[in-house]
Amino acid sequence: MSEEGASTPNVSDQSSNPIESSQMIATSHKRKTMKPRSDVWDHYIKFVDGEGEHKSRCRYCEKEFHSDPRRNGTSALKTHISSCKKFPLNINTKQTQLNYQPIKGQEGDNSGTLTNWKFDQEAIRNALARMIIVDELHFKFVENEGFRDLMSVACPRFRIPSRSTITRDCFQFFLDERLKLKKIFKQSSQRVCLTTDTWSSLQRINYMCLTAHYIDNDWKLHKKIINFCQISSHKGEAIGKAVEKCLLEWRIDKVFTITVDNASSNDVAVGYLRRRINNWGTSVLQGKYLHMRCIAHIINLVVCDGLKEVGISVDRVRAAVRYVRGSPARLKLFKECVEFERIQSKSSLCLDVSTRWNSTYLMLNVAEKFEKAFELFDDQDPYFSSELDSGDLNGIRKPDREDWEAVRRMTTLLQNFYHLTIRVSGSLYVTSNSLFHEISEVQGLLQQWSESDDFKLVMMERRMNEKYEKYWGDIEKMNKLIYIAVVLDPRNKLDFLKFALIDIYGDEKGKELGAKVFDATFEMFNELNNKNTSNTTHGNQLVHLGDSSSSENSQKSKPQEPTQHVWKMLTEKYKKHRIESGGGDNKSELDRYLSEDVEDDSDKFDILAW
Repeated sequence: MSEEGASTPNVSDQSSNPIESSQMIATSHKRKTMKPRSDVWDHYIKFVDGEGEHKSRCRYCEKEFHSDPRRNGTSALKTHISSCKKFPLNINTKQTQLNYQPIKGQEGDNSGTLTNWKFDQEAIRNALARMIIVDELHFKFVENEGFRDLMSVACPRFRIPSRSTITRDCFQFFLDERLKLKKIFKQSSQRVCLTTDTWSSLQRINYMCLTAHYIDNDWKLHKKIINFCQISSHKGEAIGKAVEKCLLEWRIDKVFTITVDNASSNDVAVGYLRRRINNWGTSVLQGKYLHMRCIAHIINLVVCDGLKEVGISVDRVRAAVRYVRGSPARLKLFKECVEFERIQSKSSLCLDVSTRWNSTYLMLNVAEKFEKAFELFDDQDPYFSSELDSGDLNGIRKPDREDWEAVRRMTTLLQNFYHLTIRVSGSLYVTSNSLFHEISEVQGLLQQWSESDDFKLVMMERRMNEKYEKYWGDIEKMNKLIYIAVVLDPRNKLDFLKFALIDIYGDEKGKELGAKVFDATFEMFNELNNKNTSNTTHGNQLVHLGDSSSSENSQKSKPQEPTQHVWKMLTEKYKKHRIESGGGDNKSELDRYLSEDVEDDSDKFDILAW
């Protein structure tokens, strides 16, 4: 038999063993080639070189890489495509781009400016953390489908962090901002005004919030919440120790005022803090004007006392509003009545909180506009009158024309106090220079009501005037900073304040009060001026002592020249000599300020920019 015949497989032998034959058939067929699953292969061309090595070539820059599926992965390919300079979707991160950024011009027209921009992963993450904090979003917001779709279109290269990562970023953002604020408090010389409030939650946990208000070196007003914590109790000593602990943590010792409400525990807390700040040696006039009572809180007490004398009309309107808002069907019917009466108002009925007079004002202000709609609603709803009249034992029934007239009159009266409270509660602008005006307006309103022919209005004025006299009737019990702020307003100054006090309190008492405010103003000025002078002198002495050692070493090398400090001392001595000899102007800065003409008053006047 030939070699070819010997090598030919025997068919009968193959068929004799079915297991072996099936294995031979399976191995005779090649496995089906799988399609590459990675998206990176869309940017590369696979090939085999002359040595049999599996490689891939970039479609854009034609750079070659080893890509054996058993030995090489796709990490190097992904890294290259993200930095390939010829890849159309890539941007050189080292080079900024020109971007046309629209801005709002000073005159209100839309204009634009060219700015440079480059992709920065860390900067976008910081901005995202700030957005979470400012907009009060939950940390899971970054994992929402809508946000991810937005970022895939707006900035596909940005790697969206997880909610755990964004939580750490937000906390780090807080730590960085706290460090910056501590640096501001440490380096600046301005004084800080504090406001604090305490309350209890539904779980009977006591909380305290402490806010710092200050003006920076650029004369910009700032408001920063520096503490929000639990306290052991609402006792004055506990509140005082909590505030002291916060001040020590922030290294704030130059406290000018502390504004609190009129709770008796706050008097104890301010007394404790006054002793501590005096021990630190940084108080002004031994904390004489440290305690500032909240003006908005006093107005709230005055109005609440006055509302106790209001008739049953408010309760009847409240019951009517509660009935209409009791079900969606009633509210729909009421809206149809509003449209039928052609009442042009976009406001909707709102129910008040009986313990908050400002919400009562908002309810009455809206309800009185729909008087005709309520009358039509009474005809359309047969249960409106019967349900309200069922409580007639307490005086509750549907409001009639007299009730609406009383409510309309009450709304007009409360409107003045409502807007007054909003003005004195502002935190983005200075309010101290306008507090005296607001107090005078309250007294003027009470004086007008006392001369009214309406008996209910007169009785309400008497109750409100009792509360007014308790806090603002005696100037000796008031913080004189309210009046000093008027003197430091260039639109008013001292002459206006004296005139206003005489007009309010009469000639004799007004002049006496004006003299006391004059003395208090100069007392405050001299105290702050002496503190600034002592701090400057102390600083100059430190500089002088520090330069003395170096001057001795360099005395032999070059002639000693008079320093700037020496010339400054000579200049100060010469000014003092001229004042003592009568050859110079011996008026203080405050005297010169008061002798100048007042500024014109306008709505655009910015007292910090003056």
